[in-house]
Amino acid sequence: MRIGVLALQGDVREHLSALAAVGADAVRVRRPSELDDVDALVIPGGESTTIGKLLVTFELLEPVRKRVRDGMPAFGSCAGMILLADRVLDGTADQIGIGGIDMTVRRNAFGRQVDSWESDVAFDGEPLHAVFIRAPWVEQCGDDVEVLARAADRIVAVRQGSLIATAFHPELTGDRRVHALFVSMVKEQAT
Repeated sequence: MRIGVLALQGDVREHLSALAAVGADAVRVRRPSELDDVDALVIPGGESTTIGKLLVTFELLEPVRKRVRDGMPAFGSCAGMILLADRVLDGTADQIGIGGIDMTVRRNAFGRQVDSWESDVAFDGEPLHAVFIRAPWVEQCGDDVEVLARAADRIVAVRQGSLIATAFHPELTGDRRVHALFVSMVKEQAT
């Protein structure tokens, strides 16, 4: 089982380290041929507009969309959550998305960079320290979307089938439960 981390912009190194810490074979993905060699994909935090444009530049947008539509497990943190959303509020006119999770996400919902914050959230019923940096939140999600966490009365982590997304950055803390959950989802799908 090999998990790719989209290595165009954002917290690539941190996700690679977190995945390795939970026993995954994690590799960088920058080209369609590298995407072909992975069983799952992490879409890191960073800047969603920039990552979207780089997906086009590196000819990865359609291959990633197709793999997600075909059931490849994917995990998006922060900007990755925005990219995995079927609908985005406060996006740019040329906002690019991958889609896959039946949710409406508001970009930069918690405020600007200076409004970044940390808090404990109940993730799947257990306390988890979360780092929010220009974070989105989920305004609305479909019936098939499981809410995994809330912060400030807003939805900040979800799962739909083989897709998981967080508004926060679990790769920036020492707590590896979100990555472990994703790896277990990938293993489950592989069997």
